[in-house]
Amino acid sequence: MLPAVGRSAARPRRRGRGEGSIYKDEAKGRWYAAVSFGYGPDGNTWRRQKVSGRTRAEVAAKLRELHAEHDAGAQPASGYTVHQAVDDWLAEGLDGRSEETIKLNRNVLKPVVVYLGDIELRKLTAHDVRRALTNLAASHSSRTVVVAHNALTRAIRHAEANRHAPHNVAALVDTPKGQKGRPSRALTAEQAAALLKAAENARLGAYVVLCLLTGIRTEEARALRWDHVDLDAGTIAVWRSVRRGGDTKTERSRRTLRLPQTAAEALRQHQVRQATEGLAAGELRQDHGLVFTTALGTRLGAGNVRRQFKAICNMAGIGSAWAPRELRTSFVSLLSASGVPVEEIARLAGHSSSRTTEVIYRREIRPVLVAGAEVMDQLFG
Repeated sequence: MLPAVGRSAARPRRRGRGEGSIYKDEAKGRWYAAVSFGYGPDGNTWRRQKVSGRTRAEVAAKLRELHAEHDAGAQPASGYTVHQAVDDWLAEGLDGRSEETIKLNRNVLKPVVVYLGDIELRKLTAHDVRRALTNLAASHSSRTVVVAHNALTRAIRHAEANRHAPHNVAALVDTPKGQKGRPSRALTAEQAAALLKAAENARLGAYVVLCLLTGIRTEEARALRWDHVDLDAGTIAVWRSVRRGGDTKTERSRRTLRLPQTAAEALRQHQVRQATEGLAAGELRQDHGLVFTTALGTRLGAGNVRRQFKAICNMAGIGSAWAPRELRTSFVSLLSASGVPVEEIARLAGHSSSRTTEVIYRREIRPVLVAGAEVMDQLFG
C-alpha cells in the first residue's frame, strides 16, 4: 500500500522559530522546553531557561515570549568599543585574581587593543581578530599569542554577558603560531662560581646565592619569612609563595631544605644588612617579617629582582641576558652533571614528578656526553 500523500501524511512537524527544544515527559504528562541565551553576568556560566505546560502549543508560545523578551533587551549599544570591553573585563571580570595576573592580562592585550581598540564591539568580525593575532604573532612568542587570545575571548565573553556583544567572534578564531621563545639555559660551574663571587657585596646577593644553591623558585624566595629560616640548624622551610593565597605551586613544593654553608653565611650577612637599613629608614621602615624586601621593608616585586639580578650578572662578567628563574634551572643541571639521581633532584626542587625535572628543567651543561664511553672503556679497554 502506498503511503499517504499531502497534509494527512504522518510526519514530524517542523520546529517553529524560537521554539527551542520541546519534549514531553510521559511520566509527568507535561511538555517541557529549554533555551540558551549565552553566558551569564559572570561571563562563565551558560544561561538556560526552562518552561513547561500541559500542551505543546502552550510551551511553544512561552518559548516565543522568552525569545521576544531577550531580543528586546539584547541589542548591543552603538559606540561600545573593544577598548571599553577590555577595560571593563580587567576591572570587573578578574575579581579575586592577583594583581600580577591582572597586570599580565593587561600587558598581553595592549598590542591587541592598539590594533582593534577603536572598533565597535558589535561590528567586530572574526577576520579583524585573526589579523590582530597574526600581527601579534609576527613579533611575540607563541605563549604570548595564546595568552592574548584567551584574554580577548574572555573579555568579549564578559561583554556578551552584559549584552554589549551579539556573539563572541574571538572564540571562532584559531590561535596563530608565534615566534619561538628563548630557551631556558643553565649556568656552567665556572659561571655559577663567578656569579656567587659577584653576589657577595650586592644588596640582593643572598637572594641569588639562596636560589642557586637550593633551587627554590623566585616566587618562593620573595615570600620567604625569617620565622621559616633557622640559621642555627641550617634549614629553611619553603611553605609559601607570592601566589594568590600564599600557597606553593604544588603540594610537593612544601618542603624543608638543609642550607649549604655558603647560603647560610649569605643569609647571616643579609640579616645584618637588613637591620642596618631598618635603622637608617627609621619610621618609614615597614616590617612584614620577609627575608627579602626593598630598602623600606616593603615586598619585592618581580621587576625589582630582575633589575638587581641583571646587575649582578654583569658584575660577574656573564652578561645580562639571564633570568632569575634560570638559577633554578642551573641548580637542577649542576646536580645532574654531578651524578645526583633525578628522583632526588625532583624532591629537592619540589617537583610533582621526576619527569618534570628531567624534561623541563635539566639542561646538559657538559659539551660531550661521556658516560657511555667511560663505561665501555672500563669494560673493554
